[in-house]
Amino acid sequence: MSSELSNTGGVVSHHAARDSSGLIPVVSYARRSEDSRQRDGHGVRYQLRINERTAHEQGCIVIAAYSDNGRSASKAGVARPGFDRLVADLALGHTDSGQRMEGVVCVADDRLYRRPEDLARFFAALTSRPGRIHVDPRGIRDPYSQEGLLQAVRSLDAAATESRARSRRVADWHWARAAEGVPHSGPRPFGWRADRITLHPEEAQLVVQAISDRIAGKAVRAIAADWCDLGITGTRGGRPSAQTVTQIITAPRVCGYRANRGELLLIPETGQPVRGQWEPLVMPDQWRAVCATFSPGSLYLHRGSGAPGRTGQKRTAPRHLATGFLRCGAQRRDGSMCRGALCAQKGRSKKSPYVYTCRNCGRCSISGPLADEALERLVFSEHRGVAGPSQLVWDRWRSGEMGLDEKRQVVASVITRCIVRPGTKGAASWDHSRVEPLSEHPGQAGWEYAEPTGP
Repeated sequence: MSSELSNTGGVVSHHAARDSSGLIPVVSYARRSEDSRQRDGHGVRYQLRINERTAHEQGCIVIAAYSDNGRSASKAGVARPGFDRLVADLALGHTDSGQRMEGVVCVADDRLYRRPEDLARFFAALTSRPGRIHVDPRGIRDPYSQEGLLQAVRSLDAAATESRARSRRVADWHWARAAEGVPHSGPRPFGWRADRITLHPEEAQLVVQAISDRIAGKAVRAIAADWCDLGITGTRGGRPSAQTVTQIITAPRVCGYRANRGELLLIPETGQPVRGQWEPLVMPDQWRAVCATFSPGSLYLHRGSGAPGRTGQKRTAPRHLATGFLRCGAQRRDGSMCRGALCAQKGRSKKSPYVYTCRNCGRCSISGPLADEALERLVFSEHRGVAGPSQLVWDRWRSGEMGLDEKRQVVASVITRCIVRPGTKGAASWDHSRVEPLSEHPGQAGWEYAEPTGP
């Protein structure tokens, strides 16, 4: 059955197939860039509810939902598993459960795309079959018409303009705060209380002693090890490492100076460093002295998301599947779990050409191929009680069509971190149960999958 569909701009020139109830089957998509406060996915849930109302008002019915929580659409290189599945299913013409899809409903175009390449992917998949529609709160749009494409391009241009303006406003706001000596926003700096102005007695003493020890020639790794033995954790709960200790003791804030975007902020009229509003830990000459103990290639001031790498070189891409996903499950002296990151290193046997070893305590190590295989089993397991990748993804993974980067994106869409329990010395066989998922990915709400047959 088919009929013409009215739109705010007139009459759609094509026909959309309806189901037995007389409604047009469409799929819903929602995306939220940030979910930093409540971290419960409420933003995408609200969008999906609005999409259901919009579909009902336009004579449609939502048969499947896709979402990406905490995922930017304007930044290059950000994986959006929900959007990727939507595009793939549109190209196939049906959902994982075999239901035919006749269109897409979304609260706004910028939820779907903010980059030209994403617009091209979406429209190519949407119009890969005849008779489909694009639905938003303003009505039903014809994606095959010239006006429908122009409207999408106008939405893309408006989204790009908005992103540039917002980025500029945020950068100016941070610079103005820095110029007045206001402390950094975000997590409190180590050594100061929650107000970021008053010194934290215990932490401040540790930083002052670390600066003195480093000037005297003590290795940063030794300082980090001492902090670990004392049970010290960072303001985010992590264990101290040589890199974090270096960033703490070389930060301009230790002597009261203010930096912005990785550079020391100077007063334009005098050229003198801007003084912060917080209590300093050491004098400026001590800060300069500890910074001088590091080579120029360390770029100690270069910190933050907009700063270059510490060595001035691009970070190499991971060469193994489980890199970044594994955490140490060994027990520390105080009885707590280490939870340090396991890093890939060269192995000593043909069966284990590489191994993952804890960079903090060094007491937990696992064969690289074993860890990768265990991670694969967890991702495609049918018994973890959560939805996993589709059968199509599993088929591509197993056939060898999927590259390492794409495999890692699939893992990240299901699992956040895994704990690796220490192995038994002299064990004759591999124990996949040593790798246990620590938490599931928070952005699963709203996705619909068909449970695959895993390994």
